Amino acid sequence: MTVLTLRDLTLRMAGRPLLEGASLQVDTGRKIGLVGRNGAGKSTLIRAILGEVGLDGGDIRLAARARMGHVAQEAPAGSESLLDIVLSADTERAALLAEAEAGPEPARAAEIQERLIAIQADSAPSRAATILAGLGFDAAAQARPSSEFSGGWRMRVSLARALFLEPDLLLLDEPTNHLDLEAALWLEGWLQRFSGAAIVISHDRGMLDRCVDSIAHLDQRKITLYPGNFESFVRIRTERAAQQAAQNARITAQRAHMQAFVDRFRAQATKARQAQSRLKALERLPPIEAIVEDSETHFAFPEPEQLSPPILSVARGVVGYGERAVLRGLDMRIDQEDRIALLGANGNGKSTLAKLLAGRLGLMGGDIHRDRRIRVGYFAQHQADELNPDGTPLSHMQEALPRATPAQCRSQLARFGLDADRAETRVTALSGGEKARLLLALTTREAPHMLILDEPTNHLDIDAREALVRALADYQGAVLLISHDPHLVELVADRLWLVADGAVTPFEGDLDDYRAHLAQRARGGAKASEAPPVRRDERRGRAEQRQNLAPLRQRLREVEAAMEKLNAEARVIDDALADPRLYDRNKPDLIARATARRAAIAKEVAALEEEWLELSESLEAA
Repeated sequence: MTVLTLRDLTLRMAGRPLLEGASLQVDTGRKIGLVGRNGAGKSTLIRAILGEVGLDGGDIRLAARARMGHVAQEAPAGSESLLDIVLSADTERAALLAEAEAGPEPARAAEIQERLIAIQADSAPSRAATILAGLGFDAAAQARPSSEFSGGWRMRVSLARALFLEPDLLLLDEPTNHLDLEAALWLEGWLQRFSGAAIVISHDRGMLDRCVDSIAHLDQRKITLYPGNFESFVRIRTERAAQQAAQNARITAQRAHMQAFVDRFRAQATKARQAQSRLKALERLPPIEAIVEDSETHFAFPEPEQLSPPILSVARGVVGYGERAVLRGLDMRIDQEDRIALLGANGNGKSTLAKLLAGRLGLMGGDIHRDRRIRVGYFAQHQADELNPDGTPLSHMQEALPRATPAQCRSQLARFGLDADRAETRVTALSGGEKARLLLALTTREAPHMLILDEPTNHLDIDAREALVRALADYQGAVLLISHDPHLVELVADRLWLVADGAVTPFEGDLDDYRAHLAQRARGGAKASEAPPVRRDERRGRAEQRQNLAPLRQRLREVEAAMEKLNAEARVIDDALADPRLYDRNKPDLIARATARRAAIAKEVAALEEEWLELSESLEAA
């Protein structure tokens, strides 16, 4: 059964076409990940399905009696309890209960009771409470009015309302943006069990790999449906691009061969007929299709100098705010090669620990030791609100690096994809992803020995998240990561620390173990400090591999620097040899030495280029 049909949609925003003749069919139970470049129109399409945006052509049809659920843009705020707000999402149940309380006629009362039983009205409160608990609200929080919660927490309530409805079609646009890792993992499990159809926009590659069975790619103003998860989508797209490139190469070779024959023999009477035949064959060859691929995103962190271990340590630490201690008994050591991710629900102290290690918060008790030369880069999403809206990325970088030249400031911005145009764009005109890139550029401007990243991916698209993973793999400093993105945590972290019950303890499993641990704890079978079975080999292997690759990366940087220096010298010699005045001076010895040096440089550069290729291939293979 088809629950939603999009037929020949044409959709424009501010005169710019987003969709032209696009179609999509969503069958019952199918879960579709909607992907595409930033600005392609994914969120606008969701709004069109909801009826919030008018169509310029085509039509959208929802199956008769099908219920559609989505997360409201305005988070509920009022005196109602969270549990009552979620229960009120089922308008039919609320109306039937209200009618039953009004004392209807006996026949109508019987109908109402039958319908309430059919829709399982009695179990609704426990179902709503389970959903709220999964999204981070304990029993006490569920009874509190929504006005006591921040906007981010109220958005979780909006998500809970959409999930509680168990609609025939669920529309989710970046559902994990306001969730911590624990709630994101819970949502993944819920989506996997959900029996209805869903369209999910997400930059969380792990969610798209684990929770959807199809990918709808919005590209070139069309929608193409691919079977399988995101990993399958990437593989299919890569294979098609390779096939298309090979076909284009064959067609180009055929065209060149036929055109050469025509050019050679068209004027000869004996070959004229054959030449005409070749011309007709040329016309019949399929056109060469352009291979349109999104440009790859690159991030690059400046390299810090090496410090002696440990670069930071805490003994018997107590940290908190005012007189209230949040974490006690802190005993930890961080070396420059460490990659640590913090686990634990929001409110347990992850950001408090990050602020302590970043030097933004002092100890209430205990000792902390920092290497006197250590530089720490601290990234937090709230810092986007502190940017000067009238400033530009360039002006922010110049203010942060007062001694740097404009070229050096632009170079640091370019490390994170902020090119010449975007470097001079006002902050108010930057997208959320571009602001995140600016914050990363500011965070790493002084080549920190340690990066503390608190939710760095909230506004980054999939390509930018992958670029961040690659950059962190190459980075030669310590990393402390707080993220709701399981894919990022799994690829970056070698060690996991659990922040819970006022303490920080090593967690010796991986995220699969942590999922099982959360499920067990929800059933009352484990305390937060209890560690699950050990599964450390993979993370230890990644750490060892990174250490083994460090000399390769160092040599690669040395080769690149040597090539840059030699090429600069070659340009100076070329300019000198191109100057006619050199020859007017009648100095053959000078010319001979310059020519010989130029030839030697060419050999040295060629050898370095060969070494660079070998090093690059080795790193890529690893």
